[in-house]
Amino acid sequence: MKPILACLFFSLSLHAADFHDWTPMSPRDEIRPQFSMGADDTLVITHDQREGLDGWFQKSFAVEGGAFYRFEASRKTSGVTSTRQSCLVRVLWQDAKGAGVKLDAAPEYLTPGLPMPSAEPEYPTDGKTDAEGWTRVSGVYRAPSRAAKAILELHLQWAPGGRVEWRGADFAETPPPAARKVRLAAVHYKPQGKSPRANCEEFAPLIAEAAQKHADLVVLGETVPSANVKAKPEDIAEPVPGPSTTYFADLAKQHRLHVVLSLYEKEEHLIYNTAVLLGPDGTLIGKYRKVSLPPGEAAKGIAPGKDYPVFDTAFGKVGLMVCYDGFFPEVARELTKSGAEVIAWPVWGCNPLLAQARACENHVFVVSSTFMKPEDGWMYSAIYDQGGRPLAKGEKWGTVVLAEVDLNQAYYGPYNLGDFHSMIARHRPPVPAGK
Repeated sequence: MKPILACLFFSLSLHAADFHDWTPMSPRDEIRPQFSMGADDTLVITHDQREGLDGWFQKSFAVEGGAFYRFEASRKTSGVTSTRQSCLVRVLWQDAKGAGVKLDAAPEYLTPGLPMPSAEPEYPTDGKTDAEGWTRVSGVYRAPSRAAKAILELHLQWAPGGRVEWRGADFAETPPPAARKVRLAAVHYKPQGKSPRANCEEFAPLIAEAAQKHADLVVLGETVPSANVKAKPEDIAEPVPGPSTTYFADLAKQHRLHVVLSLYEKEEHLIYNTAVLLGPDGTLIGKYRKVSLPPGEAAKGIAPGKDYPVFDTAFGKVGLMVCYDGFFPEVARELTKSGAEVIAWPVWGCNPLLAQARACENHVFVVSSTFMKPEDGWMYSAIYDQGGRPLAKGEKWGTVVLAEVDLNQAYYGPYNLGDFHSMIARHRPPVPAGK
């Protein structure tokens, strides 16, 4: 070996050894940040005040194709404006020669004839932050069958004046995660409007049918107690909890399932269009007040909600939205940002393409219950998968449609970017302050 090359090789080897086999990397020298070791052997990346610096610590781990692996690390930052974008982790799959690999098989939802999607990088997610400012970052992944190694990258990018410390990074084989199969149901029915109580009672046999089909969650329509009832919202609104929610809570408890519906809620001098989530024990798990009001509701003095709560259930995280909310991407996106895996959507009517869009753009399941006829082509009672496909659609009045899904099964599309749902937090654009 020539002396200059020997010295260079020795320098690189020593440099890598200084970081316990983690190698400092950057796309280009002119945007390379500073790498160092911190207290307790943490891996530190520091940016000066220039824009656009980008660098990471990298390490290769041998893997067995088809096995499951868990990544874990802790991260502490200072001076970083957007940790979700700047302090990401990537897991790249490669074969023995360092080339990328394909997914094992084309998912059934892909159009036949399209190329097999590649196994794109995984993006571990942020967990809780402790009292000392350390955030746990983790994820469990199945190595593609042709993978021989996983390349781990611990990043700091686009953070002028920022600093990140990484510690305890580990990548080890783990048992496969259990499936989380959930049976989601939508009722396709429009009540007769004889009275609020009669409207509620008309749904009792449909909830019983959903239970017979072993549904875990059943979604009913918008403003169920007042639909088709000739009365003003202020004359028919009720508190939550109140008579209607108590009636449906008893049905939820009787049939041991979750129920979602919307109704006009009265609180002090205000009226809201409120969706409620009732648990299988009859409890009111939570409520969401419709944020996006169409002109007709606003003209009647209905007040908008302000928050986008997401609720923990026995099977996963559920978000709620109501009718006109679906005309805009912001509501479903806010719910997704807060961890929603399923969005329950009582909706009088809407363009069904928007239902598909809300599911597809967030890679979440959407369950809609509408008062529109299928032949109208203006909304369906349906269960949409993470790619926007209707898995089941109501074709006749008085029916219950159901689909079983696995909330632990990631969705991959043609020419895919990977598990897009897990990438949203890392890659969605920032929203300008005050906009």
